[in-house]
Amino acid sequence: MGRIEATFEQLQRSGARALIPFITAGDPAMGITEQLIHALVESGADLIELGVPFSDPMADGPTIQAASERALAAGATLAGILEMVRQVRKHTNVPIVLMGYFNPVFRFGVERFAMEAAEAGVDGVLLVDLPPEEAGEVHTAFRQAGLRLITLLAPTTPPERMARLRAVGEGYLYFVSMTGVTGVQQVDVRAIEEQVRALRKGSPVPVAVGFGITTPEDAGAVAQFADAVVVGSALVKIIAECGDAPELLPRVKAFIRSLREGMDRAKAG
Repeated sequence: MGRIEATFEQLQRSGARALIPFITAGDPAMGITEQLIHALVESGADLIELGVPFSDPMADGPTIQAASERALAAGATLAGILEMVRQVRKHTNVPIVLMGYFNPVFRFGVERFAMEAAEAGVDGVLLVDLPPEEAGEVHTAFRQAGLRLITLLAPTTPPERMARLRAVGEGYLYFVSMTGVTGVQQVDVRAIEEQVRALRKGSPVPVAVGFGITTPEDAGAVAQFADAVVVGSALVKIIAECGDAPELLPRVKAFIRSLREGMDRAKAG
């Protein structure tokens, strides 16, 4: 059993839902990302999604696009991110999932990336522009290295395809709560609840919901029917506002605690 599975199993025993914050690696600097990861865990995060900055982040809205630009300008590289994860692993056992696009992995080399990511302490990878039907080579390399290939599903995914992808899910399924890019709309809880509940019934792995979750109230509402709540743009906005200023970590901690409290207040259904 890997770290992702162990974390969800422990949460399930206690009746809790997972809080999964997303931050962009290297924004505003790699050393600060390392500090942010520890701050997130201290404040109630159960897993971490770590964005790999990319020059053409087609699934991301302006907030995360800008974070990628800042990280790349600061010198972030895939090799540097793996080294940073390696350092984080000396102090925490929190599951870490890299989220990004296929091009950096392709350029790095799929097999090399899989081996080095696993050795560094990465638990899973989500490649938003790699259709699962075309991920055979990647999936094989990841499986051999022990990495989970996280699958994205959306409200517009046809039922037949959703059933097929659900059946081969690893780590957790990431249900995108709306069409469009990150950070430009607020989640419509009632519009997705039935679909997420149905998805969970037949899924061999937990179901996480992300995109559009910005407040403790949003997080609490989604936690009533999903196994995990992903929060990205709202957190990245705080990082953008603070940069490397002293108030960065206190503000991030306060925000994560508020999300955790909102989820804990909600009765899981």
